[in-house]
Amino acid sequence: MKFETRAIRLQTERSHNNEHSTPVYLTSSFVFDDSEHMRALFASEAEGNIYSRFTNPTVREFELKMASLEEGEDCIATASGMAAIFATFASLLSQGDHILMSRAVFGSTFRLTEDYLAKWGITYSYLDHLSTAGWQDLVTPATKLLYLETPANPGLDIMDLSQISAFCRENSILLVVDNCFATPYLQRPLTLGADVVIHSATKYIDGQGRVLGGAIISSRHIIDRIFPFMKNAGPTLSAFNAWVLTKSLETLAVRMDRHCDNALRVAQWLASRPEVLKVRYPFLVGDPGFEVAKRQMKAGGGMVSFELTGGMDAGKKLIDNRTMMSLSANLGDTRTIITHPASSTHSKLSPQDRAAAGISDGLIRLSVGLEHADDIIADLEQAF
Repeated sequence: MKFETRAIRLQTERSHNNEHSTPVYLTSSFVFDDSEHMRALFASEAEGNIYSRFTNPTVREFELKMASLEEGEDCIATASGMAAIFATFASLLSQGDHILMSRAVFGSTFRLTEDYLAKWGITYSYLDHLSTAGWQDLVTPATKLLYLETPANPGLDIMDLSQISAFCRENSILLVVDNCFATPYLQRPLTLGADVVIHSATKYIDGQGRVLGGAIISSRHIIDRIFPFMKNAGPTLSAFNAWVLTKSLETLAVRMDRHCDNALRVAQWLASRPEVLKVRYPFLVGDPGFEVAKRQMKAGGGMVSFELTGGMDAGKKLIDNRTMMSLSANLGDTRTIITHPASSTHSKLSPQDRAAAGISDGLIRLSVGLEHADDIIADLEQAF
């Protein structure tokens, strides 16, 4: 089945009620037929549900859909995107290991690496995300994992997944890719050589700003390494949130088509404005990542970033002059959201780290929504 059909038609078995749409299973635990049934489930000799911290049919439906859409073997759902990142690190890394990380990642991922992994004896090196030159010099015998985002948050830098996956294979390093901005509809990193894909399902997977959620998709072997951590630590996706997310996947393709169309129009309009120093959008002709993005993405996504000639003061003025766009730290919503990363999502980074990640004081991140593109542009125009 095609992507759109799988997103709608893959679901767990119907109950005796023969419901058309899978219900939400709001239960903390499940009962067993007899003592042998209970023993077999706990021994993993039979399939079934035990306790919703680690087995729930609604959550499992979401996991199976995400695995299918990303073309992975299996998936584990988590309570948030950051829970997915932490569960991956905690499960696949040990004391003394070393990781390579792109400088262009979400601010909380920086904090997780520097404030927590470091104190547990896991070292890290930041990569120049704009060039692979010098990467080999950073590899040590302890290097186990390379982590990146593409398109990256918030500057929308594009990284060549085929090239990077070849580098990782040559050095026996796991490649972990945050695919949040692209979604599996626009980009499937596992087919390009990645080992693990991570999502903050809070963003485009939900798409309407309602619930938190995360997902980890990989081979069954790697998911089997992560599952014990999930079972025992419990960063669990709730059944209700899983139900919302699995229903949201049914409209992912049509939503992303509209996000992409709107974002390209907005990016082209911004590129014509004298107040704008530069615009970043993967499918904008002339963008530094254009050629790579065209190879590994179906379309450019719903995110646009641009830098104002007037720096932070111009950014604050633009944001305060808006009338329709939302000022929020979220993204991937039906509503257009405008954000100033230097003073919000990436404010905890030092000025030096922000500069290294390409985050200037005048950078604006725009999550282009599903409103009519003319109205989004009109709000920007009056704000300028």
